[in-house]
Amino acid sequence: MSMNDTRDGTAGRPGGRDDDFYRDIPPCRSFDVVGDPAAFVPLPEDWVVVIGDIRDSTPAIAAGRYKDVNLVGAACIVAALNAVPDLDLPYVFGGDGATLAIPASAVAAVRRALLKTRALAAQSFAMDLRVGIVTLAELRARGAEVAVARFEIAPGNHLALFAGSGIETADRLIKADADGAAGHSIIADADPDPDLEGLSCRWEPLRTERGCMVNLLIRARADDTGSAATLYGAVVDELDAILSADPLSGRPVRPGNLRFRWPPRGLGAEAALTRGRKPQWRRYLEILTESLIQLWLERFDTSAGSYDAPRYREELRANTDFRRFDGMLRLVIDCTADELARLRERLTTRHQSGELDFGIHVADAALMTCLVFDLAASRHLHFIDGEDGGFAAAAIGLKAQLAARARVVSSDLARAGGTA
Repeated sequence: MSMNDTRDGTAGRPGGRDDDFYRDIPPCRSFDVVGDPAAFVPLPEDWVVVIGDIRDSTPAIAAGRYKDVNLVGAACIVAALNAVPDLDLPYVFGGDGATLAIPASAVAAVRRALLKTRALAAQSFAMDLRVGIVTLAELRARGAEVAVARFEIAPGNHLALFAGSGIETADRLIKADADGAAGHSIIADADPDPDLEGLSCRWEPLRTERGCMVNLLIRARADDTGSAATLYGAVVDELDAILSADPLSGRPVRPGNLRFRWPPRGLGAEAALTRGRKPQWRRYLEILTESLIQLWLERFDTSAGSYDAPRYREELRANTDFRRFDGMLRLVIDCTADELARLRERLTTRHQSGELDFGIHVADAALMTCLVFDLAASRHLHFIDGEDGGFAAAAIGLKAQLAARARVVSSDLARAGGTA
């Protein structure tokens, strides 16, 4: 299927059931799919793009609170999924926020859940979580498209890959609408009690085992989907070639860097987010007890109930989203200094030739935020971001390149106008 031949939104969905659209997409099992436009299916016309992001997260990052930033970003996803448990929703974790696509039938419930999450972020973390919604109809009226692929990273566990310029357009519209006048950014109050069951942050930072824990943001300059896909496919191939000496292909989660301590460093933050209507002290004690049992099971490499320590660690390493795509590549890799130099050189060459813009952030470790849906069924996902700013820090370099290019274009237009 191609993006063009499914624009009516019915392909891959028996009976045209919009709510089941994402669930009915056949899964792909290789990240190389980012180079294949035919693997992506346009969202139905009555779906919307939902974005949550933390406004002015820089002070929190500077204060060493990037783990809290990650948790609030992941909370957007958990709140939405728990608000409509019967639906399968595509989403991408962004580090300091998240992007989801939802059918019209879910808008009211997801909106309410995200507003509660916004209130909780303000009350418990002193963070301003911006929430916005843009319809597919409006995006397409602006010439932007959103298509999605269903990437199966392990049996029963899927991540969404978004293609097209629609996600970036929606993000720009929401961030420009500070007062909600255009109807993209939602301005409202709510009780701070979202359902965030399943959100967890109990593992220690993942120390690099190869020398550099690298966050990469890579954005193709091509306007058409086919040319952008070709570029992304080539970049992924180059990255694989650079990492060919690493048997784990740059994965940031490795057998040697999974560490569990008690009490977990993120205990207070997890208690604040997942308390629901309970007093926070009660949720704190619950997590303290649960994590003590988990420590015992990890220490003795055994199992109890649905938690099987060796099996869980093996699944955890597979069920990580260290490679993402939402119209641009978002990668977290553990590599050597030499591999980083070669990667930077290749990206710089492509940048100078006008093919792409990119941002890089290098740290000593990565952070992991967990979504545990059903341990017995091996359904759990783990969001990876770099320490000390991660994707938010990498975005600074990307934005600098974009701004420099905009200045060049503006200057060229000015000169052309002056000589006309």
